[in-house]
Amino acid sequence: MNKKYKLNLGCASRPIEGYINIDIDDKETMRKRYPNINIPDDIEIFQYDIFNLPFDFESIHEVRSESMIEHLSFLEEKKFFLEMKRVLKKDGLLVFSVPDFEDTVKKWLNAKDDWKDFYRNDDEAIDNQHWFGNNSYSFGNRWGYLTASIFGPQNSEGQFHKNAYTEAKIKAMMKYLGFEVVEISRFNWKEDRDLMLNIIAKKKK
Repeated sequence: MNKKYKLNLGCASRPIEGYINIDIDDKETMRKRYPNINIPDDIEIFQYDIFNLPFDFESIHEVRSESMIEHLSFLEEKKFFLEMKRVLKKDGLLVFSVPDFEDTVKKWLNAKDDWKDFYRNDDEAIDNQHWFGNNSYSFGNRWGYLTASIFGPQNSEGQFHKNAYTEAKIKAMMKYLGFEVVEISRFNWKEDRDLMLNIIAKKKK
């Protein structure tokens, strides 16, 4: 039986058993960044270039990427999706999730324009979940959590959002690239916030 090769790109603290887990950070860096999350010793995380993966043309059965693509620039976005098309087999699956930009913008427009505080990154603020200023860690404040949902929290390297996605854009992109959209669903990244789009697409040509 032929082995099925599956990639998990931008795995961060969420490596998946049975996948080739790839991230910009190694395990030790992740353990320092996410001290409360257990990253198993027996799972390897590779630091491969996601725009130039060391895999042959049409050699991969599935690619997963959770909440990573919004961190790519406009030019990187194109390079990324073309590389996914290159490595995926015909009928291979591309499974990815991105913030629902349209939903976030609607919430932002409906929130009060009530700026209160500059960004805080001190220990007390982080402990109290006031990373974006006092009294601003809620959907009721434009200039705290909601703005960070659009632009990224910006509290560490790489935590910047450079791109945005709507259901219509994703459908158009997948058609352009020769993918068939199998399913688009929605879920909350955190228990009560961060509405995400989850896409399952199949390479057709």
